[in-house]
Amino acid sequence: MECIVHFEVEYKQETKELRGLIFLDRGKAPTERDFLSMFGDMGYKLRLADKDNWVFLPTEPSAEYQKIRIRRLDTGQENYQTDGELKSIIANLLPKDTRPI
Repeated sequence: MECIVHFEVEYKQETKELRGLIFLDRGKAPTERDFLSMFGDMGYKLRLADKDNWVFLPTEPSAEYQKIRIRRLDTGQENYQTDGELKSIIANLLPKDTRPI
C-alpha cells in the first residue's frame, strides 16, 4: 500500500510544501522509522523532536532548513490531518467548567 506524506520544510526565508512516498503493508500505519527512512532517501538527515505534531529537526548544524513538519498522510483510504486552528476554535467554544445541569 502506498502512503503519500504531505510535509512542510521550513527555511529561514520561506516554507516549502513537499510530498514523499512510503510503501507499507496493507492496514499498517507508518512509523517514525518509516518517516526517517523516507526523509533520508530525500537527503534530509533528521531526528524526531515532537511526536504529537510530527516535527523533525535537522541533525546537522549546517543544514539550510530549520525543521520539517508532516501535515497530512494520504493512504487512499483514510486521511489523517491535524488542524491546529480547528482544535483552537473547538477548545474556545467548549465551556471551561463542565458540570451537570
